[in-house]
Amino acid sequence: MSRRVVRQSKFRHVFGQPVKADQMYEDIRVSKVTCDSSFCAVNPKFVAIIVESGGGGAFIVLPLAKTGRVDKNHPLVTGHTAPVLDIDWCPHNDNVIASASEDTTVMVWQIPDYVPMRNITEPVVTLEGHSKRVSIISWHPTARNVLLSAGCDNLVILWNVGTGEMLLALDDMHTDLIYNVGWNRNGSLLVTTCKDKKVRIIDPRKQQVVAERFAPHEGLRPVRAIFTREGHIFTTGFTRMSQRELGLWDPNNFEEPIALQEMDTSNGVLLPFYDADSNIVYLCGKGDSSIRYFEITDEAPYVHYLNTYSSKEPQRGMGFMPKRGLDVSKCEIARFFKLHERKCEPIVMTVPRKSDLFQDDLYPDTPGPEPALEADEWLSGKDAEPILISLRDGYVPIKNRELKVVKKNILDNKPPPGPRRSHSGCDPNVSQQPALQEVLEEIRALKETVQAHEKRISDLENKLCQFTNGTD
Repeated sequence: MSRRVVRQSKFRHVFGQPVKADQMYEDIRVSKVTCDSSFCAVNPKFVAIIVESGGGGAFIVLPLAKTGRVDKNHPLVTGHTAPVLDIDWCPHNDNVIASASEDTTVMVWQIPDYVPMRNITEPVVTLEGHSKRVSIISWHPTARNVLLSAGCDNLVILWNVGTGEMLLALDDMHTDLIYNVGWNRNGSLLVTTCKDKKVRIIDPRKQQVVAERFAPHEGLRPVRAIFTREGHIFTTGFTRMSQRELGLWDPNNFEEPIALQEMDTSNGVLLPFYDADSNIVYLCGKGDSSIRYFEITDEAPYVHYLNTYSSKEPQRGMGFMPKRGLDVSKCEIARFFKLHERKCEPIVMTVPRKSDLFQDDLYPDTPGPEPALEADEWLSGKDAEPILISLRDGYVPIKNRELKVVKKNILDNKPPPGPRRSHSGCDPNVSQQPALQEVLEEIRALKETVQAHEKRISDLENKLCQFTNGTD
């Protein structure tokens, strides 16, 4: 009688491998702010990293192809007056990124495809509504221009970035500091963890708690929670003896866990990164030098340990590439961007396969860059699953799409970002209008000329780099 000893899984042999030294991003002064944020955000075009900055907060944005040593004078995104705590790329526009800061504001930025010559100092829109520092931001997975922010004032706010307006404020649900917030697959529910030891599932549009669980992990240290594609909740936390622990829960029966596993003894909070296509969750602890990964299935014990990627250097933060940014020709199923003290190191997770053909079983259709809903549709109660794309021919990033903010006030027609000015809309002197319009048109034309020159200079620099690399 044959007995199966080893569990069958196509992800059993997934292995991690760092890229070569010349494909890393060197000489980056990664932020030293005390915060459990990942400090890094990645999409198919750019990698963004929160960096040390005097006199305010800043982060650096690098094109993925611009590897090697980063110039110390490389332009930064500098608009906050206090350290930046969290950054997140818009899933529906690869040139738009949001940042949250200790200065209590959230800013949304448009990043050009070319490398700018100067620091980017003017956000597309500034969102003000928190009274204390903002440590968490997260874009809605399916609705256009919907952004969530959570601050140390125990307040969760949902914004319409397209108008700069507050959509919803969830202000009476959390009694203490919010540790993390996550959306489910279609953006109809939120899961939050809090210092009051409760995990809550919230319907933001009804502004009510659908389910909650007190102390899923008995320890006092921070808990993290995310939704799985089946609607279960995956949590990481600590036992009473300070051992790190992971759990899987059914929100319809929150009393008993589906799975609860102890891991190791360490102080670092485990940051979970989840790939819904493969149902693999990767656990990265700040201060750890390893990435553990587990497969979630419907067979006991439900959370199956796969392997551990280990290295010598501890990680200061971690970025996780969306599925559409991976190299399908090399059977790459995940790519991490590990932050060291002075560099960023990409780590590639690969499934070993002998064939060079496209592997349908590894790459089911995955969420693409097109939103399924508008902000108003979502707010009115409509839900939609993400619009999926195939990765069979590889993903080609869409060209720069401008984020347009339509504010309902007299400044609607002001030109694109320039120095901050306050124009009074109360001046009845109509005779000045044509002259003012001429000046604005001239400024707009000058800006377009400057941007064209910057792009040309950047292209020439790239060609020069290619030429010098080819002759070495």
